[in-house]
Amino acid sequence: MTGKLYIVATPIGNLEDITLRALSVLKSVDLIACEDTRHTKILLDRHNIHRPLISYHQHSRLQNLTRILEALAAGQSVALVTDAGTPGISDPGNILVHDAVAAGIKVEPIPGPSALIALASVAGIAMDRFLFLGFLPHKKGRQTSIQQMMISKVPVIFYESTHRILKTLEALTGAPGLLVIGRELTKKFEEIVRGRPREVLEYFQTHETAGEFVVVYSPSDNNQDDIPFD
Repeated sequence: MTGKLYIVATPIGNLEDITLRALSVLKSVDLIACEDTRHTKILLDRHNIHRPLISYHQHSRLQNLTRILEALAAGQSVALVTDAGTPGISDPGNILVHDAVAAGIKVEPIPGPSALIALASVAGIAMDRFLFLGFLPHKKGRQTSIQQMMISKVPVIFYESTHRILKTLEALTGAPGLLVIGRELTKKFEEIVRGRPREVLEYFQTHETAGEFVVVYSPSDNNQDDIPFD
């Protein structure tokens, strides 16, 4: 009898943002597959959870994917977590899920925090439909992605790094519509900035740009003409 793979969402910053169900699953599984064992151990220690860990990230996945699938095939239960948020969203978790499903292993979601949903919920613009792009390409296709955003008929959400946020904002300068930027969501220095693309660029040219960014770009005002600029 095969085991079960749990896809467990973990906090994106504040360690209290974890569900009771997620804690129950993490306490009960045979193995926890995580992006960074040191990072995950901080969360587990906070909640007095002591389970075996195995690394599963972009560079280790080929090596450890087989080990995880073998454990599941042997009847063990495995929880997949990332450093922050919901596994399978812009990370290699979807590869493990794909292979587990193909092998006939039951996969169960344990929902919880997601950076893109967190920002969408406070964007202040119509988010009944939107396009999620994950991380923009570093080089090839980057400018094309930005140009396509400007003509999108729905708001676009994407992730951006501290190293590229200013370049991305510069590329959007002069574009129509609105931007909502979430920096370090749920963490100590959380910041949400709203405004026209040029306004947001000018803001971050003189303010902190360290940390993780989530960006909502709306090519139109979405019937919200007077969103205040923080």
